[in-house]
Amino acid sequence: MFMEFRPPLFWFTGLLWLILSSVLGLTLFLGMMTGTPLPQALRLLHVHGALIGGVAQIILGAMLNFIPTLLMTGRGRSDSHPLYFAAINLGTIGVLAGFWIGRSTLVAAFGLLVLLAFLALAGDAIRLARASLISPPLNLWFYGVALLALLVGLGLGEAMAFRLFPATSFGHARLAHIHLNLLGFVTLTIVGTMHNLFPTVLNARLHSPLLARLTFALLPLGVVVLLAGFQLTMPSVQIAAGLLLLAGAGLYGYNMVRTWMSAGRPRNAASDHLMMATFFLILAVTTGLLVSVNALWDPPPVPYGTLHLVAYTHLALFGFVFQTIVGALSHLLPITLAVARVQSNKKRGSYLAELTRLVEQWRPLQLWALNLGTITLAMVAELVWQLNLGAPAVQITTWISTGLLLLGFTLFAGKVGLLLARRPPE
Repeated sequence: MFMEFRPPLFWFTGLLWLILSSVLGLTLFLGMMTGTPLPQALRLLHVHGALIGGVAQIILGAMLNFIPTLLMTGRGRSDSHPLYFAAINLGTIGVLAGFWIGRSTLVAAFGLLVLLAFLALAGDAIRLARASLISPPLNLWFYGVALLALLVGLGLGEAMAFRLFPATSFGHARLAHIHLNLLGFVTLTIVGTMHNLFPTVLNARLHSPLLARLTFALLPLGVVVLLAGFQLTMPSVQIAAGLLLLAGAGLYGYNMVRTWMSAGRPRNAASDHLMMATFFLILAVTTGLLVSVNALWDPPPVPYGTLHLVAYTHLALFGFVFQTIVGALSHLLPITLAVARVQSNKKRGSYLAELTRLVEQWRPLQLWALNLGTITLAMVAELVWQLNLGAPAVQITTWISTGLLLLGFTLFAGKVGLLLARRPPE
């Protein structure tokens, strides 16, 4: 079934990339905190393995699954996508190999595979939209803007790999590349999906479609203004962008919370992780705004180094992106497996209930391991404002954060393994 390259295979493979890259990232974190030198190339492997092989692949699978459904068209097409699967995974492997051996041309060549995969997806989505008898829903507009941001972001990455930018512009291009991919693509895709998926998880209606439209207006505008602030090297413009992004994230968060409250405040693995991911999105945007405010002075009043950058970025990556993926897959995987493995609607219910029970096992421990692990990582960065890296408090907090995050990863990965192994009764 899943070897036919259907969207769930993209999810499983992306999750594997994400967990392996996260373990590598925790190893780099421990190396930095204990003074153990590790090759700088490992950092590039960690970042690009997580974002391309992991997050981008999961989003690609989700778009392949959701876009035809949203447009109510394309039912006669095959739902197996071997070329997309080959492009995203070969592209990831080639990019990582290029970083490891220090060949930027190899990075650029295999990065083109990833770029072409999403270009093909965008073209396919446009064809489906033209053939559809309904107007594209708001979710699809989020996807459209997100894909545009990704294509520009990947294009900048290609230009950097081919050394098309002068040295004086490389830093600006890098900032634009990172924020277009993370804010413009990943965040907009997640926010657009959650306006539909979260009410489905709760079996409720979205609280306010108007707030969803305002969110769609504010977030892309904030990204555009932020890029302008980077190019102009103007912290005041970056602060204005941060305020727009915070307003958009705040409206989105309010909409999600009110939807959850109107559904009776349900508690399950999917809703818990998605609610916490929403909290971390607002926290990460607020932290980014404070970073811009701090840059108004030279030197900045609050020292800001590599460890603080790691803590800030991982509020978004662990707290928002990874927890969203965990929450979404906690809902989608049992349903997808039950539908694929049991043809009879009558017999499917008991099997779905069994898979759901597996997902719900150890739910509080999994949730709080990821939450506290992310918060403790931020605490490590705060401690080094008063203490050196070798201080016992810093070292203890480092190991606590690493242990909690590994526990959260292990619990969820184990559940996915159990879901795959648990076959329906004959």
